[in-house]
Amino acid sequence: MSLDLRGLIGRIVRKGNLTIVYASGETVVYGDDGGTAVRIRLADAAAEAELAADPTLKLGELFMDGRFVMEQGSIYDFLELVKGNTINEVFSPLMAARLIGRTVVSQIAARNPINRNRYNVAHHYDLSAKLFDLFLDEDWQYSCAYFNPPGIGLDEAQLAKKRHIAAKLLLEPDQSILEIGSGWGGMAMYLSEAVGADVTGITLSEEQLKVSRDRAARRGLSNRVRFELQDYRYLKSQTYDRIVSVGMFEHVGRTHYDRFFRKAAELLSRDGVMVLHSIGRPKPSYMTNPFIEKYIFPGGYIPSVGEVVPSVEKAGLLVRDVEILPLHYAQTLRAWRERFVARKAEAVALYDERFFRMWEFYLAGSEIAFRWDELFVFQMQIARQQFATPDNRNYIQEREAVLKQFEATRPPLERVAF
Repeated sequence: MSLDLRGLIGRIVRKGNLTIVYASGETVVYGDDGGTAVRIRLADAAAEAELAADPTLKLGELFMDGRFVMEQGSIYDFLELVKGNTINEVFSPLMAARLIGRTVVSQIAARNPINRNRYNVAHHYDLSAKLFDLFLDEDWQYSCAYFNPPGIGLDEAQLAKKRHIAAKLLLEPDQSILEIGSGWGGMAMYLSEAVGADVTGITLSEEQLKVSRDRAARRGLSNRVRFELQDYRYLKSQTYDRIVSVGMFEHVGRTHYDRFFRKAAELLSRDGVMVLHSIGRPKPSYMTNPFIEKYIFPGGYIPSVGEVVPSVEKAGLLVRDVEILPLHYAQTLRAWRERFVARKAEAVALYDERFFRMWEFYLAGSEIAFRWDELFVFQMQIARQQFATPDNRNYIQEREAVLKQFEATRPPLERVAF
């Protein structure tokens, strides 16, 4: 099997500078000696066999287990080297068979009527809040930042994201706002303070709920910003002037889009506006990356814009604006990864070395997906009737200017106390 791995890597890596030390001690150099030097040691012959048979899952697992060892360069450097040589090709009948099998399992699971939403969310978001404090911005925004203007830092880019979404929501004083997937409460608090709105945020994460309520109380917003442990599907039929959902739609599942937008239509007032912020892909897929599915976001699915729009239309809603943010998440993930790696000792103390490597691989692999696999973020503005939004986009910049004035007088945020 080790010979198969040598042949596989030789077919893939034609460019770059890759050195692999195999379990036998043999050292093989691949590529044309260009770019960043990457050196890997494979700890045992079984690791070589596993990697050759199932690289899409086993690479991450072997890295986690310390059997795929980076001796020079980072795991990101290795993934970038591979992607620079090939984009998602299948190199053996065994890989093709595994791909077909996973596709079948994914399609069956997507149609499974058993509700695992609460479990899936808890798997990721109910990790220790201290973990997220290692790498998120000062407001704990765990979604794509908006690096506009280019060159700004993570904290400023996350503020720009909130400002950009708030402008598209066309906020007015004293409106009622529903946030589906409220995270750690930063967006809800921003929207409420910006215009004096009454905001209800819902989440399925008990850890996020606890942190959000504490943050709102410390900021004196508990009377205008409330957070509930609530599944969107079972919300009562109260109507809201505005609905916002940031980084939650990826967990809905592609067979449930009709239900999601029917509920949105039921909850949105006649003159209401909704903004949906989600990761997207250039065309439909039939499965999620097996490493991400198993270890990071079970039950998740990244849609294409074309998969979303029909469900919006079926619900009787109108798509009023779609904006594509092509590389902003790659920049966000790089900032997260750099912060996370810089605080490795603290992450290991919270969990262990294996967990640290799992998350480093997740952050590195996700950045690669946005830089090389054409993933992006889209912001879709939705309304029930066409006069709810202007007939041009000039209002976005104008409203952002006003929001910047609000931000200049807004009291500084407090870091969460542990």
